[in-house]
Order: sequence, then structure tokens, then C-alpha cells
Amino acid sequence: MGDNIKLTVDGQGVEVTKGTTVLQAAKVAGIEIPTLCFLEKINEIGACRVCMVQVQGWRGLQASCVLPVQEGMVIRTNTPEIRQARRVNIELILSNHPNNCLTCGRNTTCELQKLASDLHVNADAYKGEKSEWPLDLSNPSLIRDPNKCILCRRCVAVCHQVQSVGALSPVERGFGSVISPDANRQLAEAACAYCGQCAAVCPTGALAEVDNTEIVFKAIGDKKHVVVQVAPAVRVAIGEEFGLARGAISTGQMVTGLRMLGFSAVFDTDFAADLTILEEAHELIERVKWGGKLPLITSCSPGWVKFVEHFYPEFLPNLSSCKSPQQMLGALIKSYYATDVVKLPLEQIYSVSVMPCTAKKYEASRAEMGHGNVQDVDAVLTTRELARMFRIAGIDLARLPAGEFDMPLGMSTGAGVIFGASGGVMEAALRTAFEWIAGVPLEKLDLVAVRGLEGVKEAQIAIPNLGLVKVAVANGLGNARSLLERIKDKEVEYHFVEIMACPGGCLGGGGQPRSRYEDNVSTKQARLESIYKIDRELPLRRSHENPAVKKLYAEYLGSIGGEKAHHLLHTTYVARGRFPWRNK
Repeated sequence: MGDNIKLTVDGQGVEVTKGTTVLQAAKVAGIEIPTLCFLEKINEIGACRVCMVQVQGWRGLQASCVLPVQEGMVIRTNTPEIRQARRVNIELILSNHPNNCLTCGRNTTCELQKLASDLHVNADAYKGEKSEWPLDLSNPSLIRDPNKCILCRRCVAVCHQVQSVGALSPVERGFGSVISPDANRQLAEAACAYCGQCAAVCPTGALAEVDNTEIVFKAIGDKKHVVVQVAPAVRVAIGEEFGLARGAISTGQMVTGLRMLGFSAVFDTDFAADLTILEEAHELIERVKWGGKLPLITSCSPGWVKFVEHFYPEFLPNLSSCKSPQQMLGALIKSYYATDVVKLPLEQIYSVSVMPCTAKKYEASRAEMGHGNVQDVDAVLTTRELARMFRIAGIDLARLPAGEFDMPLGMSTGAGVIFGASGGVMEAALRTAFEWIAGVPLEKLDLVAVRGLEGVKEAQIAIPNLGLVKVAVANGLGNARSLLERIKDKEVEYHFVEIMACPGGCLGGGGQPRSRYEDNVSTKQARLESIYKIDRELPLRRSHENPAVKKLYAEYLGSIGGEKAHHLLHTTYVARGRFPWRNK
């Protein structure tokens, strides 16, 4: 116990390990010291000065988030002086902040708003000039409103330290300070992956997804044939917006709610995930057998694809040419579904997807994702946006009966649903590739070596008739960068690599319900366990067993990897450079 330190916090004795901060020690004592800029292990800079405390015998107030404990410390966290200092700090922040809380997208979920309420800040104490910045509406995924920015630098820390993208940085000084890409350029001009992790940690409405809810409501109101597809990670997260437990499986209730909103058909993106596996497993086998470019790297995460286009264009030949499941299903809705199922002209069909990801909005807008002037997907909603639509319509997801997806594009296997978790694409692909190569089923379908929230995972699987296949899985772009550098330096060799842009994979996507940052890991773990529970309980767990997918190939697509399948389900990529604004 030599490394333990004893101190007193508000009269309570606390014993913690050496290196613990006063902020952490207070939590052990059951005391929540307020913070704004703090993100544990990522943004510990003491900038907001809201977490101030008094240390007996020390002069002045101290920022608890960066103050290590010392033996015998006596800490006070709630004195008139501390309360006044916190109020003043919040009042100063509010003096340069818009007062449009009631119409802000973060109303009732804004951390600044909550702190102002908790600290009983009830008036504009300081009046004067306010910063005026134009909105950044330059891209289809994220909105930047610098007027709502409180300069906490949480977005900067996540963008640089977790994602290693570096699209956002502080610019200028003093009253002219702003968080901006590339010397005050717009986000569309930056090497941004649009992953949305900045928006996930922003405490106010300064960073948010582009809101497509009214566009979708209008399409439904125009009496178009509006169809919707839902990604696997959405069904284990959206319940959190309606008071359900973290990771609650809300698939059936979500389908019912979508029908109540007025969608003509509700499809499952997992169907296209099964389709992706067939095409991708075929591609892997072809490359391994015939000396193609290895490792084959997955391409279903649009944030990851944009990252590699900017920073590692030399790896573009390694990417699978498969479209993501969102785009595959979008292409099928605008071809097979339109011509062979509902027999409607394309202009009458409006295709919507619900995704855990802000980068999916960008992906749907790419020129490669459509044919002629017809987009594969017309509008993309995040999980948060769908919850917003439910609330606007007075729909309480938690009280709805379970519904079923529409066929045939609503049938899926367990392999399709695990796409939502980091390692799921790899596991699903190996379930099929093993059987196709070995000629016998894989006895143990649960490939636990590639599961979990670890940043990088590695595994080897012996496949009869092929040999030892080496694979790796990375989630979070910082981890992806590290893995790519090791591959470049020939420190490691793999046959197959899965990369997801967001920490934890789609479960931790930038469009998922927000949780307190310190709860992120447990929230993702709960969602992950639910994803694998769905997989275990489905009667079919291999993508190539999906009867609707088999029928689609037999009656419409032809052979796996064939000409028609390649035309509809595959795509190309573009080297963009680290400074895309120079290309204009």
C-alpha cells in the first residue's frame, strides 16, 4: 500500500493511488466536481477553470483536473468563494455565447446550459461585444457554428490525439480565438474524415451533424414512395434516447416507429452486410489465390476511406472495391427493388438510411455512389436524428410493439448484424471464406480474438486448402494510422485487415446518442454485448446462408463478383492529398 495516498475531501477521508488527481479523488468520495473542458487522458488542460477547489494552506483556487493528490491534503470543493468563482467563469463564457438555447439542437443536452442551471446562473452578468462568425455549411456531414464554441478544445484533442486527423486547431489569440480547420478555412477544404467524433464530445452546439430530418419529413409528406434502411448499430443504441438501458435491443420497436412516421417500406442494412460479405470474401480469395494486392483492407467505413484517401493514398489499391452496406442497399433499391419488386419509376422512390455515422452523409453524396444523376441514397439520418423525428411525431419508442422488416431486403443473418461492432466484418467474412475454401463449415463461429474494444487486434486462422491466414482489426483512426505505419515498415504482414474510423466501430459512431465521456467504454461495451446477443439468437449466422441473398444472385445479380454485381455493388476511390484546398 506504499503507493497509496490519504487525503480529506469535504471532511471525508479518501485513500487513492499515487498520480490520482483531486478531481478523481473527489469522485471516490462521491463528489462530482463540475468540468467543461476535461476529457480524461485526452484533454486534461485546466482551461475552463470550472473545476476549481481550495487546498488548505495553499494560496488561491486550484484546477482539480490537473492537480495531483498529495499526502495529507485537505480539500474543499464547496465554499462561497468556490461557488462564486465557478459562477463568474460560466457568466464570462455566456457573455460571448448566443442566447438562443430554446432553438439550439443541444437544448436540454447542452453541458454549458446544465452547468448554468446547476450553478444558478440566472442573468446576463456581463454585457459587451460578442464574436460573430459565419456558419460553416460547406460539407454534407457536419455543421460548425463557432459562435457557440466555448474554446474548451475537446474537439481538438479528440481530432489530434484519438483520430490523428488534425483537422481542427485553435487559431488567433484573445477575443479573436476560434477553433478552425487550416487557418480559418471551411471544413470541406480540410483533410477531414467527417467521422463526427468532434461533435460527439462537443459540450455545446458548436459542432453537430447536418440535420436532414425536415428533408425526410418533406419527402414523406410529398407522397413519394419513401423507403428506409437501418444499420445494425442503431438498434442497440436508439433506446438510450428514450430512457431504456444502455445497449437495449430495440429492433422491433424501431421498425414499428419508422412505419408510424410514414415510410413505405422498412429494410435492414444487415441484408446488404450479408451481400458485402459474399463480394468481399470472394475478393479476398481471389487476391490470395492469384497474387492480388495484400492485405485486403475493408472499405465499409466512409470515415476510414476518406482518411486513407487524404493521408495514405498508397494503400488505395489495398482497399476492397466493395461499396459499404449502406450504398449496396441503396443501389439495389434504385435498381432491383424499383424494377422488379414495386415496379415504380426511380423519380418516385426516395431512399433514406439511418446510420450511427456522420460520415455516411458524405458517403451518400459522393459522385461514385450512384448512376447518372441518380443517387444510391437520397438522405442519411444519424441515430440522434431518428430519435428527434420520433419525438417530433410524439412517438415513444419504449412503449411500441415490435414490428418486422419488409422482405426481401429485410432478411439477414447474424453475420450481418455484427458489422456494427469492431471486428464484426472480419469475423463475418472469415465465416464464409473458411467454408468456401475448406469445403466444410467452420465449427466454431465465434472468433473471439477479433472481438472487443481494443484499438488493434490480431489473429491467425488456419484454413484447409489455403494455409494460415493472418488478420488484423483496428478501430479509431489513430490506431489505423499506427497499424498502417507498421505495415508500411514491413514490421507485420497480413492477408486481411478491417478498419473502422470510430473508436469501438459503428457502436461508437459520431451520430450515436451522446453519453458522458467517462461512461463511453461501458456504453460501447453494453451495445457490443447486445450485438453479439442478436447474432447468437438468429437461426442463420453465415452470410452465404441468407436465402434472400441467394435468390437475388440467382434471379438478378448473376454470379458473385460477376459483371452485374460489380457494376452495382463496387466502387473506386480518389487520392485527395493532405491539403485539399490547394487543389481548387
